[in-house]
Amino acid sequence: MLSLTLGLGFWQVERLAWKQALLSEIDRGERAPAVQLTDNVVPFEKVVVEGRFLPTEARYGAEVRSTQTGASMGSHVLNVLERPGDKPVIVDRGWAPADAAFPPPTGVQRIEAYVRSPEYAVRFGAADDPKRRQFYALDPAAIGLALGLPQVAPFTLIALGGSAGTLPEAASAMPRPPNNHLSYALTWFGLSGALIVVFCVYARQVIRSVGDRT
Repeated sequence: MLSLTLGLGFWQVERLAWKQALLSEIDRGERAPAVQLTDNVVPFEKVVVEGRFLPTEARYGAEVRSTQTGASMGSHVLNVLERPGDKPVIVDRGWAPADAAFPPPTGVQRIEAYVRSPEYAVRFGAADDPKRRQFYALDPAAIGLALGLPQVAPFTLIALGGSAGTLPEAASAMPRPPNNHLSYALTWFGLSGALIVVFCVYARQVIRSVGDRT
């Protein structure tokens, strides 16, 4: 048990370092000005891109948000942006209610967004439904195939500039995932300390019992 709790504690320390680096990366991307999109992008880089949206649509995730008519179940609207001379890229235009259609704007569009790395389906997570074009992992290759596009950019763009009341509701800032790994590490190390104390008390009683018998 001691080796297990210590192992989990050190694992949380590693996760803490990873999460701090991730948050620093997000902060850097948010402070930096948007740059023209190229193929050499890094996660959470702020970019601008121009192109035309295809009429096809997919949905990502499931989330309840407050709307003017009350709480509503919805998901993120995914559309494909065609770029001249380059691979099309999937754009997350923002959250919208699940029971309504939100076709993309026509004509040449200039999008400001941040870059998001691919996600992949997890074993015990919700299963994607390519036929309905409903996805729970933001995997651009799988989404592109469902939309009839065998070749898409290997990342997703998350549109920025959202404002309350506008649908789809684009992101107004980059995400800040919670960072609770320090408290988790302290919890596991605390349990390790408690195990040591319990063992010491037990060992003392055993030694005293053996001494009494002799």
